[in-house]
Amino acid sequence: MSSTLSPAKLRRKIRSGEYTGNTSGLVPGFVQCNIVILPAAYAHDFLRFCQLNPKPCPLIAVGEPGAAALPALGDIDIRSDVPGYRVFRDGQVTEELTDITALWRDDLVTFALGCSFSFEEALLADGLEVRNVTQRLNVPMYRTTLDCVAAGPFAGKMVVSMRPFRAGDAIRAIQICTRFPAVHGAPIHLGDPALLGIADLAHPDYGDAVSIGETEIPLFWACGVTPQVALAAARLPLAITHRPGCMLVTDMRNSQLAVL
Repeated sequence: MSSTLSPAKLRRKIRSGEYTGNTSGLVPGFVQCNIVILPAAYAHDFLRFCQLNPKPCPLIAVGEPGAAALPALGDIDIRSDVPGYRVFRDGQVTEELTDITALWRDDLVTFALGCSFSFEEALLADGLEVRNVTQRLNVPMYRTTLDCVAAGPFAGKMVVSMRPFRAGDAIRAIQICTRFPAVHGAPIHLGDPALLGIADLAHPDYGDAVSIGETEIPLFWACGVTPQVALAAARLPLAITHRPGCMLVTDMRNSQLAVL
């Protein structure tokens, strides 16, 4: 996949079914979003869940009920512009699709949440290695024992993503990511994964395992897969998310999210 591809051209490839892979490292400079789609009857409670848990669920945009467009983020058809979707029914993942047009209803509301893939560009621009990008893998993600703040039927444990760095680079990575609170911000933990309830970094719950050097420290960021855990707990009759690693690539620039 060409690194010079524009967000619109990538979305066209996704919309046509030509590209169905993960989006890590694609279209540098532009915001990528986690997606949650659910019936309007549950939208207020899910909005509160995001507001109460801003680190794993940083809200970028919310669609109108029944609207497939997200005009603030580009010329988007949310039914076909994500490389992979997960369909939840009564809390269980029942299928994975590359197009959800057949499931669309006029009461569905789309939430676009910030994604750590956006801050990876800032790390790379500063000369830091991002291991999952180097190894062309999906970032490793792990369930933790950290509780999210509940809102209505939405509750559950936080999911984190992990990237390893040498000590000096880890400090720099924290400084850089602090400037991007809209895409998870600074890591929530560094060092011993057992303190988060993670038993083995070689076996992530989502994504791919990456190599970790003997002198490297794992850094853990709050992750946008967290809402999928909350959706499973809520047991809604229908909810739709992105497949982990397969994000909505928008026309919004990462620089628009940076704070000084």
